[in-house]
Amino acid sequence: MKLKIPEATIIRLSLYLRNLCEMERKGHVTISSEYLAKSLGIKSALVRKDLAYFGEFGTKGVGYDVKDLHAQILRIFGLNANWNVAIIGEPGLAVFLDNNFKKRGFVISSIFNLDPEKVGTVVNGVRIQAMDSLEATLKGKNTRLVILAVPAPVAQEIADKLVKAGIQAILNFVPVVLNVPPWVKLRNVDLVMHLEILTFCVGTQRVRLVESRGKRPWIGQA
Repeated sequence: MKLKIPEATIIRLSLYLRNLCEMERKGHVTISSEYLAKSLGIKSALVRKDLAYFGEFGTKGVGYDVKDLHAQILRIFGLNANWNVAIIGEPGLAVFLDNNFKKRGFVISSIFNLDPEKVGTVVNGVRIQAMDSLEATLKGKNTRLVILAVPAPVAQEIADKLVKAGIQAILNFVPVVLNVPPWVKLRNVDLVMHLEILTFCVGTQRVRLVESRGKRPWIGQA
C-alpha cells in the first residue's frame, strides 16, 4: 500500500528546499531541525515528522548534513534531473520565470501562442510556435508539465489537446474550472481570487482601525 503524503508536508518540503539551498550557498555544513523549523515558524517535531515520511535523515545530536539533505529532497521531488516545461499562451511568463526556474531544475523548452503575429518571435532563446505543432512538439521534447495562460473561452479546448499530447500536469492561470482525467494533475492559480482576499484583509483592517478611533466605518469608503 502506497503511503499517502499530506499536501501540507509537500508544501513544507518545498520551503525546506529553499532554505537548504540558501544555507548551502552560505557555506553551512550542518543544520538542526530546530533551526530549520524556526526559519518557517513551525515546531521542530513537525520537521522531523515531515522528513520521516521519506526515510531516516540526519544524526541525533548533530543535525542534518545540509548538502546531503538538500540532495535528498531534490530527489524526492524528482528534481535531480531537469524537467521540460511548456508555456501555452502568455510568453511574458517565460521572461518572468526563466532564471528562477532554471535554478530549481525546470527548463522552459517550448512556448505556444494563439496570435499569428507572435509566432516565430523569440523569447529568452525559445521560439514561439503555433498551436498546430503542439502535440508533436510536446511529445518530441518529452514535456510532461505545462503552464496554461490563455483566454478563458479556449482553455478547455486546449486542455483537451494537452491531455491528448500526454501532458501529466497543468499549472492553470486561467480563471475557469478545467475538466481533465484523474491521471492529469491540475493546480489552479487564480490571481484575481488572491487579490480579492488581499482587498478583503486590507478593508477589514481599515474598518478595525476606524472603529478603534471611535468612528463609524463606511465599508464602501475609498
